[in-house]
Amino acid sequence: MAETTNTPVTVLGLGAMGQALAATLLKGGHPTTVWNRTPGKDADLVVAGAVGALSVVDAVQAGGPIIVVLFDHTSVHAILDPVAGELSGRQVINLTSTAPDEARELATWAARHGIDYLDGGIMAVPSMIGQPGASILYSGSGAVFEAHRATLELLAAAEYFGDDAGLAATYDFALLANMYAMFSGFMHGAAMMRSVGVSAGAFAERATPWVTAMAQMLPAYGQIIDSGDYSQPIQSLAFHKAALDAINRATRDAGVTVDFVAPIKNLIDRQVADGHGAQEFARTVEELV
Repeated sequence: MAETTNTPVTVLGLGAMGQALAATLLKGGHPTTVWNRTPGKDADLVVAGAVGALSVVDAVQAGGPIIVVLFDHTSVHAILDPVAGELSGRQVINLTSTAPDEARELATWAARHGIDYLDGGIMAVPSMIGQPGASILYSGSGAVFEAHRATLELLAAAEYFGDDAGLAATYDFALLANMYAMFSGFMHGAAMMRSVGVSAGAFAERATPWVTAMAQMLPAYGQIIDSGDYSQPIQSLAFHKAALDAINRATRDAGVTVDFVAPIKNLIDRQVADGHGAQEFARTVEELV
């Protein structure tokens, strides 16, 4: 049966992300039941038309898929374990940030209780939900994904990666690692610029186009890594060692700690010491696996 906007949906967890998801479902015409461990967080959603469940049991009995947006893997079990019997034969879409093996464990737990399980990684902040640019990555039950694709697309661009429940989380966490490294580099640079009286806002105006331009090199690095041939460097590890040595000196001269850049320097130092100085910078990936 084709899904319609009349399909009811339950949202468990009303932090900022859960509230954004529930509000978007309501705007899309879905009857929405909401529940949160701390009372009162459903007030605005109830005014907007949601049904505020008094208990988890009441929430999961409302019908339709159950979207879980809790704090972590432990909290998912804490909330769902007591109602596993009520969930038998139901469809659970877990959008809690859980590590890949935690997502796989939840999928195994769900199968044991007769629950159809789909895991997802949200690549957006709450304000982006329902807007262009937001995406949610999914893996696990293909049947759940296909049955509710229209609803999932209402929340964000939805992409399915297969039945390995941990694959979407692996993409999610790998992309987040990329993001945190980028933001860390900006924080480091902003601290350095502060030492010469330049504001973080002014530095951001320079950093944004620079980082955007450098991101264009990612496909080339991907090809090099996949080939396993690091013998034709764009710039060698020895070159990058000299650059990181200078950056570390400049950082200390500015009165800034090297907490963000020291791990990169240490990684390159080890590779150069092991005789790989003439090879491509992308070879650093081999030190990580």
